[in-house]
Amino acid sequence: MSPILVKLISALTTFLLIMQGLFITPVINENKTDFEGVKNVIFMIGDGMGFNSIEKTKAEEGVSLAMDTFELRGQSRTASANSIITDSAAGGTALATGVRTANGAIGVYMGDRDNIASHPMNLTELAIEMGKTAGVITTDSTSGATPASFSAHANDRDDEHVITPQQLAGDLTVMWGGTTSSFTAEAAEEYGWTAVYDKEDMDALEEGSRSFGQFTNALWHAEQTNGMPTLAEMTEKAIDLIDDDDDGFFLMVEGAHIDKNSHDNNGEGMKDALISFDDAIAVALAYAKADGETLVVITADHETGGILKIAGDYVYTSGGHSGFNVPLLVYGCDDFILDNQSIPNIEVARRVACAMGATKFPVRVENAF
Repeated sequence: MSPILVKLISALTTFLLIMQGLFITPVINENKTDFEGVKNVIFMIGDGMGFNSIEKTKAEEGVSLAMDTFELRGQSRTASANSIITDSAAGGTALATGVRTANGAIGVYMGDRDNIASHPMNLTELAIEMGKTAGVITTDSTSGATPASFSAHANDRDDEHVITPQQLAGDLTVMWGGTTSSFTAEAAEEYGWTAVYDKEDMDALEEGSRSFGQFTNALWHAEQTNGMPTLAEMTEKAIDLIDDDDDGFFLMVEGAHIDKNSHDNNGEGMKDALISFDDAIAVALAYAKADGETLVVITADHETGGILKIAGDYVYTSGGHSGFNVPLLVYGCDDFILDNQSIPNIEVARRVACAMGATKFPVRVENAF
């Protein structure tokens, strides 16, 4: 099929999906107090993961996926405050705070991007306020847009010299990901963190420690040969470090390279990253099934690559984000969504907060002067 025809089909499909998102009103659970309370939350975000990212991986690799075993399955509608097509900063902020913001902004209000008067509380801050232990792990840089959305408040997603100091000064117990130039071991030690740089360092961590991981950029592969942990190993170890809190824990896990490879239309890399993310899902799901008090939520901030099935093949139709709906999979809270329900991305965060027992969310945090 000619590239021109592929682009025409992509444009028409995107238009139809956007119209669907604009004019179909999602069903909202009105009485959220009926949600079953949960002790722990594992919130997993496949950056750039659309429905066809998953189908392409299964069809071309011949694999079965842990995410396919989730019985409660819906969709998240993605958008930012200033665009139908969101970026990871605004998409991550919506999932972390239940509030829409502008593309490029991290954990701030549209009308106060410089965080002068106030900012919205994110789910890790809510969990900590509720007495829970919280952690954030990612295959992206620790200052990347999605992990930053759950751990900082900044005007610009690229301003790591604002983001990393907030993360270091914050109250997370686990903060692991790829390197960021704004991190120093000296600053980490000043705030009571143990710096970890490889799987051996990670495995040596003991309960009660606070650790800031700075792994290499090869962190995202499903298999590791360079001394780095896989995302599944990171997930398992992080849970082990934070699951003894009597009040419970909150853990955000991001597989970032479904997005990064799809921007390059690198299908082989995307599939590797998606399988790595699914391996981490398998760890989380096994823990939740054994524990009986854990909510696992799987979703994405947006779809990347405009992947469509054309003439029997799954093909990339763009190198950017799309407005396609993304998967929303839930285990551990039967009232979270109706099966096949479509809800806005901000509603996902609000329902996670409700499931944890919060009576009010979103929450505006007023800044002290």
